[in-house]
Amino acid sequence: MDEMLGRDALDQAAALEAGEIGAEELMRATLDRIARLNRQANAIVSLRAADALLAEARAAEAELRAGQRKGWLHGLPVAIKDLADAAGLPTSKGSPVLAGQVAQADALHVARMRAAGAIVIGKTNTPEFGLGSNTFNPVFGATPNAYDAGRTAGGSSGGAAVALALGMLPVADGSDMMGSLRNPAGWNNVYGLRPSWGRVPDRPEGETFLHPLATNGPMGRSPRDVAALLEVQAGPAPGVPFCLPKAPLLDGIDAPVAGRRIAWAGDWGGAFPFEPGILDLCETALAGFADLGVEVEPVARPFAADALWQSWMDLRAFANASRLAEYYDDPRFRPQLKATALWEIEQGRGLTLAAVELASLIRSQWYARADELFARFDAIALPTAQVWPFPLDREYPTEIAGREMDTYHRWMEVMIPASLIGLPAISVPAGFGAEGLPMGLQLIGRHGDDAGILQLAQAWHRATGWPARRPPPALGEVDARRIPAGAAPST
Repeated sequence: MDEMLGRDALDQAAALEAGEIGAEELMRATLDRIARLNRQANAIVSLRAADALLAEARAAEAELRAGQRKGWLHGLPVAIKDLADAAGLPTSKGSPVLAGQVAQADALHVARMRAAGAIVIGKTNTPEFGLGSNTFNPVFGATPNAYDAGRTAGGSSGGAAVALALGMLPVADGSDMMGSLRNPAGWNNVYGLRPSWGRVPDRPEGETFLHPLATNGPMGRSPRDVAALLEVQAGPAPGVPFCLPKAPLLDGIDAPVAGRRIAWAGDWGGAFPFEPGILDLCETALAGFADLGVEVEPVARPFAADALWQSWMDLRAFANASRLAEYYDDPRFRPQLKATALWEIEQGRGLTLAAVELASLIRSQWYARADELFARFDAIALPTAQVWPFPLDREYPTEIAGREMDTYHRWMEVMIPASLIGLPAISVPAGFGAEGLPMGLQLIGRHGDDAGILQLAQAWHRATGWPARRPPPALGEVDARRIPAGAAPST
């Protein structure tokens, strides 16, 4: 069964449907792998009792045998990012303020996953309130990188990315404000898709028009799995504005990509500093796209970086000050908030109306400029991080290539061109650096064109197969097809 756990989620689902394996058998193998690997990985938290999970698996298997398949996830074990509610499980959000509070209902995308037959086995680890691209918190501790236990997994969907890379989950959900689906995917050699705004709505709670910048989305070891999970998560919700219509994403994912055009934005005209080797590795990956018949063209800085950053800073602080206000205003909880959460709230509360209006105007201008680019290109490419995975005991990088970082998240500035205006962006594995650490490449599409960037990612996956060709060291015995550090697979 170890070999089965390394297969794509759709392959596991097909084996369950055909009766080649049983849901109970798959659950036992999954729990065995978690017991073997999760002590060090710390990717899955709040794991449910084995007896209850095995009972659910037996019930799912009986339904399959009776022809009562609920959806393609039927019988597959999943764990939900610990920022989202899953009924009956704690939603700590990595904060001592919320630790132990049990959710009474599922978040909308979680409910849709259950309705498609998924068995929720627990949660995946995240930074406190999802703030920062380093998955550690005072409730569950830190999640190390799947390829180096001394390095960060990234975040905030770090637990999900590591669980996927190590074969402890077949597919995973996550969320993305400032790269939280893309950064950990890139650093753990898997795929993560930030969907277009409106593709995966939340339940309508409180104010629904001032967009909070974040969105839920899928992660997987292949673009096909990512597309299939997004189809489950996506679709309009009553009472939620600006939802995109439900659309097929898996059908047509293998469409030819020859003749498509990618704009390589690199370091944004020198505005974004990078550690050595990252841009070179991503350019090598882009050369692989050229081998697939995709035209890659370097472009000058598309928009003023300082303006983008100021807009992002103000709108993010505006959103975080609102969503964390109840904890900040309660004298019992404020002392338990981490310093970066306090900083975000205080930055947001210090904003003037004119500053928020200007931030929104800049965002509107960038959307219009990006739309002009998409008249010429099918995607914009950028790296998924400006640094390699850094030591686990470092909260965040304070400088890059000699340039000092002025905030705790400035080193992730490369993520905001997509996040600020709600564009779909998928992280594809770009290969490995000289120290054997993974890096990813973002493919950013026009709003609503989630299918188009999934097709580009699938063509890349067919040509390279990075997740299977270079599994984490703990899985070396499962798939021995290894390649040397720094080498690029042939395309």
